Amino acid sequence: MFPLLPLLLLLITTVQSQPSISPPSPPPPNLLLPSSDAVALLSFKSGADLNNKLLYTLNERFDYCQWQGVKCAQGRVVRFVLQSYSLRGEFPPDTLTRLDQLRVLSLHNNSLSGPIPDISHLQNLKSLFLNRNDFSGALPPSILSLHRLSVLDLSFNNFSGPIPLRLSALDRLTSLQLQSNRFNGTLPALNQSFLFVFNVSGNDLTGPVPPTLSRFDASAFQLNPGLCGEIVNRACSSRAPFFESRNASATSPASEPLVESAQSQGVVLSKPSPKNHKKTGLILGLAIGVALLIAGLLCLFAVARNRTKTITHEATKPSSINEGIDHIHTNPNPNAFRNETQVTEQRGMQYPSKVKTVDEFEQAQPRAIPRSGNLVFCYGEAQLYSLEQLMRASAELLGRGTIGTTYKAVLDNQLIVTVKRLDAGKTAITSREAFDEHMDAVGGLRHPYLVPVRAYFQAKGERLVIYDYQPNGSLFNLIHGSKSTRAKPLHWTSCLKIAEDVAQGLAYIHQSSTLIHGNLKSSNVLLGGDFEACLTDYSLTFFADTSANEDPDSAGYKAPEIRKSSRRATSKSDVYAFGILLLELLTGKHPSQHPLLVPTDVPDWVRAMRDDDVGDDNQLGMLAEVACISSLTSPEQRPAMWQVLKMIQEIKESVMTEDNAGVGFSKQ
Repeated sequence: MFPLLPLLLLLITTVQSQPSISPPSPPPPNLLLPSSDAVALLSFKSGADLNNKLLYTLNERFDYCQWQGVKCAQGRVVRFVLQSYSLRGEFPPDTLTRLDQLRVLSLHNNSLSGPIPDISHLQNLKSLFLNRNDFSGALPPSILSLHRLSVLDLSFNNFSGPIPLRLSALDRLTSLQLQSNRFNGTLPALNQSFLFVFNVSGNDLTGPVPPTLSRFDASAFQLNPGLCGEIVNRACSSRAPFFESRNASATSPASEPLVESAQSQGVVLSKPSPKNHKKTGLILGLAIGVALLIAGLLCLFAVARNRTKTITHEATKPSSINEGIDHIHTNPNPNAFRNETQVTEQRGMQYPSKVKTVDEFEQAQPRAIPRSGNLVFCYGEAQLYSLEQLMRASAELLGRGTIGTTYKAVLDNQLIVTVKRLDAGKTAITSREAFDEHMDAVGGLRHPYLVPVRAYFQAKGERLVIYDYQPNGSLFNLIHGSKSTRAKPLHWTSCLKIAEDVAQGLAYIHQSSTLIHGNLKSSNVLLGGDFEACLTDYSLTFFADTSANEDPDSAGYKAPEIRKSSRRATSKSDVYAFGILLLELLTGKHPSQHPLLVPTDVPDWVRAMRDDDVGDDNQLGMLAEVACISSLTSPEQRPAMWQVLKMIQEIKESVMTEDNAGVGFSKQ
């Protein structure tokens, strides 16, 4: 064993002579690489902030989320808003385009110049504000690939060239502002159903205004001398260019080869002689005389024939008004409402086939109204109770509203109705005749999402309106819960269903009559037996004295144009109230708690109120945008109610399409 000792000593010495190997130590914190979003922001600053207005310093890894104009979500930049920061320079390429989670980009009111770089990588971008700068060049083609874009504002720049036809592919656009540039060429036929803010004034556009854009006000097209059409009050003449080209070809040298060519084919072109002029005049005179003679004979024949028809009609006309009504009933015209039905289908309305409009009721029934004592039942309603039975009913107070008090009444035959007792002080300005006439029209409204008016009564200042009783309470209680519990926002799919129900009811009122709701709020939306949302108290503000004290619960739903004024509510003020109601649905906040926000910030506020919601962010955002569009300050910019309904139904269809395809719901 001794010979092994020297070998062991040799091995020990060799191991000790090897250099020690230790794991690498981590670099100090200040050597950590910055985020790609931070690099993108700093690169943008280097080219666009030559005046050094932005105080961007990166000491910690996520400092950039606290920089001016920057908002992050989970460490990624989702908003970059630098409005009126006196930026000077250009929009450098390959800078902000790295922010692939960016939702809102606003460089409004700065002094940036040059062309817009390729921004096609910003696929999540929804709002782009580059207005009031000095950008130039053509409308960036990369914008056309941003399919989630809903707001595009390039106004007050120096963009030039045509407006691309493919702009119509951005089907989510709600606002497009291109005014005060140097765009030329013709206007594309933009047909986005969501587009409600549009302006191309102050450019060099030519040609007719497309019919798809005729719904916008003339101010959207002004200061474009080459535009024509009814909306701009300038006729589109197709003859002028034709005659000009004929004259130009007759006087230009280019016409000479035409003469030579004609002569070479054996055609002789010579100047007309004076004799030919005389012959031509004689022929024209004879032709005109013969035409006048024939026209006179035709007129005499038509008069004689019309007189014969009149005599025949008088002989067959019913002898009384009642006979005339019977004649109409037994000889219906199948085409009487065809045009109305086509318009309804085009507008996305969905009315049950059995529901009749006010006009149909008036045509289909005599004007005699059945009465039970002094209780007036509406068209076609069975007289299930009398005024005496109603007065004997046990009553329960349900609530006090804008113009009256509501009771639940249980009749002796166990029938339950809702009775609205109108405030005599607030409705005294309406005459008895006006009340009867208006309630006749309101009582004729029938729709699945309207609580039907069954009867009404008035005598010596007492006025009652009787509805069906709805057992499941109001939307207000569903949203806000009881005072002892903290209500959470409804699931977004429930919001979508309720919004569609309410929009259907409102659109029906607006489309089937000249009436409006006038007092839309969550307490005036009741839940039916299947928890469908039904409108109540519609069209009763017609009786209200607008100078009366404002109901604080209704103030937040009132459109700006009718607040603190004697102006009556309109269909557009109904649309405004619907937008506020939709925000109340989505956030669980009463209108009195809604913050004052610009429209572009509303979707983010809605999402902030629904942090624990697992719904699809895309459809939720689209619902929030519908609320924004409906509650715009200017009534002219708000859509009609049938258009709002169509937008909601398209959101619903997109949900169903994704669900059927197995896509499911996922956050963006």
